[in-house]
Parts: sequence; structure tokens; C-alpha cells
Amino acid sequence: MSRIGKAPVAIPDGVTVDRVGDEIRVKGPKGSLSERMPDSIDITIENSEIVFERPDNRRNNRELHGLARALVANMVHGVTQPFVKELEIQGIGYRAEVDAKVLKLNVGYSHPVDMPIPEGLKVSVDRNVFVRIEGASVQKVGQFAANIRSVRPPEPYKGKGIRYLGERVRRKVGKAGVAAV
Repeated sequence: MSRIGKAPVAIPDGVTVDRVGDEIRVKGPKGSLSERMPDSIDITIENSEIVFERPDNRRNNRELHGLARALVANMVHGVTQPFVKELEIQGIGYRAEVDAKVLKLNVGYSHPVDMPIPEGLKVSVDRNVFVRIEGASVQKVGQFAANIRSVRPPEPYKGKGIRYLGERVRRKVGKAGVAAV
């Protein structure tokens, strides 16, 4: 049996979970989320817990069992306290700023890169080089952080670029010059 799928998800106070057809809707103080669940997984809501059961031990059902439980657990966590990703911009002249619902990045191109902020996310910039992304959906937060990082990933020679806070970039040595003969 799936070790992840068999663990029930506790519903904290202030959070409501409803099942409408094949969709789970979670509402809490930080927002509301909904996700379509696999048909083969039986989901029951009882006594402030959500229990997941699968019909048999076929590989596909085992995979979906853990997936369904992880998705609902992330939704319950996200509506109580938001998920956070932090990025750091390194490089001379590299900076970011938030203007209305657009994140503007100046990262060495001849033009600033404008990235519209998705609905449900809150983006803040500290000291022009630290970008903080908050939101109830772990998928939206992670995807937007990855999109920002892909604008200018850190390069291995000087380390310039956009990286996750705390990410270590393996540095390479540059040209060695002319070898002594």
C-alpha cells in the first residue's frame, strides 16, 4: 500500500473541504483552491479528516493514490499558510521591480523583461535583488519562480544570473591562457 496515500489529511480549523463531482474545493483564510481528482481514487471526508482509498494494487492506481493525497495536502496547507519561493539576482546592474501586476527584470539584455504576475500570487522585491513569491498554490508559486529563473539562469563562470535563494552554483575556471611549452 502507498505510504503517502494511506495517511489521512487533517483539516485544520477555519478550512472547509467540499467534493463536487470529481473536483475537490478547499477554502481557508488565505484563499480558495480547487483541483480535479482521479476517478479511480475514492475520497471520503469524515471527522475533520480526508481519507483516500484505491480500488486495487495495479501500478497506475498506486501512483494516483499518493498523487491525490499529496495534491489535497498541499491545497490544505496553502490555504492556511502560503507557499513561498525566494530568488536572488546577482550581477552588476541586474535588478527587479514590481509595477502594478508586472514584474520588470533588468538582467543584462538590451531591454527590460516584463513578466505579468499570475492571479493569486503576491510578488515583492527587496533591495532590487531579492524577489519573494507567495501564494496558496504550490504549483503556481513554483512555476512562476522557475519562469523568472529561466529568464537569466546563473552562469558557471562569473555566477551572474537569477538563482533560488541558497542555491549553490558550481563555478568553472576560465581560460588557462597559453600553456608553457
